[in-house]
Amino acid sequence: MKQIRNFSIIAHIDHGKSTLADRMLEETKTVEARKMKDQVLDSMDLERERGITIKMQPVRMSYMRGQEEYELNLIDTPGHIDFSYEVSRALKAVEGVLLLVDSTQGIQAQTLTTLHMAQEAGLTIIPVLTKTDVPHARPKEVGEEMIGLLGCAQEDILLVSGKTGDGVPELLEAICERIPAPEQEASRDFRGLIFDFHYSNHRGVIVYFRVMEGKIAKGDALKFVVAGKTFQALEVGILAPEEEPVTELREGEIGYIVTGIKEPGVASVGDTLAHEKGAKESLAGYQESRPVVWASVFPESQDDFTMLHQALDRLKLSDSSLSYEEESSGILGRGFRCGFLGMLHLEIITERLRREFNIELIVTSPSIAYEITHEDGKVEEIYAAARFPDHGAKVSVREPWVLADIIVPPDYLGNVMTLLYGHEASPIDTEVFADGRTHLTVEMPLRELMRNFFDRLKNASSGYASLSYEIAELRPANVVRLDILVAEEIVPAFSRVLGMARVETDARAMVEKLYKILPRQMFVTKIQSKAMGRFIASKTLSAMKKDVTAKLYGGDITRKMKLREKQKKGKKKMLENRGKVNIPQDVFMKMVKTD
Repeated sequence: MKQIRNFSIIAHIDHGKSTLADRMLEETKTVEARKMKDQVLDSMDLERERGITIKMQPVRMSYMRGQEEYELNLIDTPGHIDFSYEVSRALKAVEGVLLLVDSTQGIQAQTLTTLHMAQEAGLTIIPVLTKTDVPHARPKEVGEEMIGLLGCAQEDILLVSGKTGDGVPELLEAICERIPAPEQEASRDFRGLIFDFHYSNHRGVIVYFRVMEGKIAKGDALKFVVAGKTFQALEVGILAPEEEPVTELREGEIGYIVTGIKEPGVASVGDTLAHEKGAKESLAGYQESRPVVWASVFPESQDDFTMLHQALDRLKLSDSSLSYEEESSGILGRGFRCGFLGMLHLEIITERLRREFNIELIVTSPSIAYEITHEDGKVEEIYAAARFPDHGAKVSVREPWVLADIIVPPDYLGNVMTLLYGHEASPIDTEVFADGRTHLTVEMPLRELMRNFFDRLKNASSGYASLSYEIAELRPANVVRLDILVAEEIVPAFSRVLGMARVETDARAMVEKLYKILPRQMFVTKIQSKAMGRFIASKTLSAMKKDVTAKLYGGDITRKMKLREKQKKGKKKMLENRGKVNIPQDVFMKMVKTD
């Protein structure tokens, strides 16, 4: 029987994970040389452009070690913190991980988060230093960091280069030697753990899973234990890296099943597969994915509303963490309030809607959910700023906080501390690494993290700082709703929930910005910002001027005065009837985009 080794790679974004996977595929001759290309496992154009992994991609490699054949199953996981739950499920499907660290940059914050997950799952960890061929590599200093972090010996650390392929044969040997083989006892009832899935137009949802117990064959009647949906396995196979059908998959193996299901919301990461009349219980650790960030998405043209609905349905088939519900706005028409795992997830989904479905979108400023407890004890979750209670309402508000890890070089520590102060964040622990970098553990409100904190951190540290965070508990919130009024009418799409410390600044800045970009109307238009029951800032946009006497020539001055008086009355009447201000979409887009 073939020896099986299941493993994953833990790495920060841009630390060479996909490049190393390419060299492993070459070394094991899994992909023919003529078919080889960069980032073989990154199938989306978006992944290739940005150099990040968005979707998980399992691949089976066959490796001859002496006279013995080994089956190496690699699950290529996303490095970004938004997808930490998906990564945690993938780690449940393997026995070991490669801790991949760039020898020019050292350990980063997101690597630490995933490493803690792997340690909690009791996985074997193989430390690997990559980019060792680069002239400014620091394998000695970064190696000391890894020894301090893992408590391993210097000789346990492998040195590789994803670019040249140096050290890859030794790495494959270490995988066979150090990572334990999975248990294999095919007599048990079948249970499989889903760690990813995608959608095919012709074959429906295709799930990627690990056989945790028992075995499975083509044609078996199966069910999703959590979702409760039953189906027949139309095809069972392995990924090498293309789909290859097989007759059966046994305990410890990783592969795919074609389900034929074409409805969204059935498959989800972490669900358990079982025979229809088999296991009743799901495997431990399943969670419903909870949105962290909310944003409204509207089509630029209302003619595209149906197409946007279909596009979201389609994306939901391959991404169970996306949630959405219909909403309408007086200014923007009909659209959807969407929930995302984080800012990168929001960016990816909106970019995919634009590219794959060719829809021009308007995306509002992201917001978070607040827990509101009313005087009568009723608790509700509010994620639209326009529905946030008015100032003075007898309610208590709680908001989510995050626990964040920031790793920053010593030269930029002062800048980062100033930035933390401006975002209501407070350090609760510090640690200094061997190379002088500081590891800060900070707590801060999630709303402040969403206020462009990641971009500002990169600016404050010239791109050298790294950030990772996890959602902590709910805490009492000192926040208030800021409304923007145009012609004395609230524009709900401009409403925001802000911390008390920022209300004055943001209120003035928003009025100033709108004053500069709003086209003049036929009547005098007031632009005001209101919070805490009072107007904070106000500007008056003068009316368009039309010379009604231009067509007159000669004659008495009273003729001109009559026309001017008539114009004055008309404008007054227009103002009394509260001429509705039509805010053009480009103005709206400029307002919701952050500077």
